[in-house]
Amino acid sequence: MTMKRLAGRVAIVTGAGRGIGRAIALRYSHEGAAVVLAARTPAQIDEAAAEIESNGGRALAIQCDVSSERDVDHLVEAAAQRFGRIDILVNNAAVNLPPTDLTEVDLSVWRNVIDVNLTGAFICTRAVLPHMKRIGSGVVLILSSVGGRRGAAGRGPYRASKAALINFTETIGAEGAEYGVRAVCLCPGGVDTDMMREIGMARGRELMKPEQVADVAAFAVSDEATTLNGVTIDVPGTANTLGG
Repeated sequence: MTMKRLAGRVAIVTGAGRGIGRAIALRYSHEGAAVVLAARTPAQIDEAAAEIESNGGRALAIQCDVSSERDVDHLVEAAAQRFGRIDILVNNAAVNLPPTDLTEVDLSVWRNVIDVNLTGAFICTRAVLPHMKRIGSGVVLILSSVGGRRGAAGRGPYRASKAALINFTETIGAEGAEYGVRAVCLCPGGVDTDMMREIGMARGRELMKPEQVADVAAFAVSDEATTLNGVTIDVPGTANTLGG
């Protein structure tokens, strides 16, 4: 019998109710991990958790707004109490908006994008790192975007937040190395998700499937990738499509 790559590990996946986050959660379970699914919409993560459990996996669904310290503290505490450890954190939760000129971006919209996409990743990472340091190992996986590699007209808030996540990954990697904790950032190109359709950027594009990103996400947190730390991996897809 082939040993599953993530057997015995516990993973928290944010934004796990749909799209890339859901695909990663399902893939990690298939690889043997216990998965804690976090999102703001309970029905979506409850459904995903039920699917995992129906296939013999272990799952816990926790409603969580990653921009809320209280929610994240509850998420991490619940994960540790249920499964006894935390080995993997996937910072995937994100919000986006249709193409909008900077002069038309309301400050509240800008702050919301930064709060969820960037500050949310910081809050989750800060809460999980002590658990990883205690066991002397762990991986923080961050979902940025190929769009985080460069700015573009109409994409100011989203791409700025995604660019910052690339740098944030390097910081986590530098600080975590002495404790056996590493960080990897993935930059997917265009992916066939509800978010892409909601912001009107899915038409006329050849898009990857979320499961294709999940394949790379499974490798990045496995023992096959222990030499990767503080690095960013582009996942552009066969059509080399830009992200949001």
